[in-house]
Amino acid sequence: MTGQAVNNNPMDAIIIDHLSKAFGDTRAVQDVSLTVREGELFGLIGPDGAGKTTLFKMLVTLLLPDAGRATVAGRDVVRDFRALRTMVGYMPGRFSLYPDLSVEENLSFFATVFGTTIEVNYDLIREIYVQLEPFKKRRAGALSGGMKQKLALCCALIHKPAVLFLDEPTTGVDAVSRREFWEMLQTLKKRGLTILVSTPYMDEAGQCDRIALMQNGRILAIDTPEGVEHLFRKPLFAVKASDTYQLIQDLRKAPFTVTCYAFGEFLHLTTKEGVSAASIQQYLIEKQHSNVVIKPIEAGIEDSFMALMEQ
Repeated sequence: MTGQAVNNNPMDAIIIDHLSKAFGDTRAVQDVSLTVREGELFGLIGPDGAGKTTLFKMLVTLLLPDAGRATVAGRDVVRDFRALRTMVGYMPGRFSLYPDLSVEENLSFFATVFGTTIEVNYDLIREIYVQLEPFKKRRAGALSGGMKQKLALCCALIHKPAVLFLDEPTTGVDAVSRREFWEMLQTLKKRGLTILVSTPYMDEAGQCDRIALMQNGRILAIDTPEGVEHLFRKPLFAVKASDTYQLIQDLRKAPFTVTCYAFGEFLHLTTKEGVSAASIQQYLIEKQHSNVVIKPIEAGIEDSFMALMEQ
């Protein structure tokens, strides 16, 4: 599945219809179509350079598309750009707040820009801001990565947006902060906020209601995380041995191999139909590998992503 039929369902908060953008010879976004429903937590999953940021910038009116159209909260991203800018919250991948202003000053500034106050919409950010309050007089530039992330989220929410765009919000932060951030997003989703989030981390895909896998400016698949995993239909084995480097070399040359990639301490080996763990073991013994471990496994999001890239 390389795209999604675009319709005018009033329950769709974001509608992207054959959107494209190029920079010279680089086609950053190529004929992308998808919809995001109201109240949905939708993930755009892909590595650096996949086109995620360019797509986000078109949706929040920072870039003009070369072709296609899109609407966010019922507003056209080109024709209605002025009105739309007051209706979306945008957290770019790079920390973009004022480092010399305090936590409190940054939040007050963004509230003022949107014609509101911290007090009016405090209920929306309360659970996040209470973690920042002990540091409200500290300069934003002196905060830890996790705290900068929370402050940026508060600033994106302070005007009560209809749709929240988060571009790689957990890149460069520690594992605990990543987990806390996704917990905050789940809380916001329960309140009915529509959220489009991008990430290069495949393990975060499971936090989303639906995901789109993106590579080289194109959408490879759109489905629930479980649905994307089920797209993988070939036999899959986890394999390890004493000499990992030689193991991957030998398996990639094996007559039964379709693909072989490193996944942590194991290699993930996709084989032709009818290949057994015993036949793989025999092949590796003949190649003089020791301490061989082979086990059939279920495919994950990353396995499906790699398989789709091969097509």
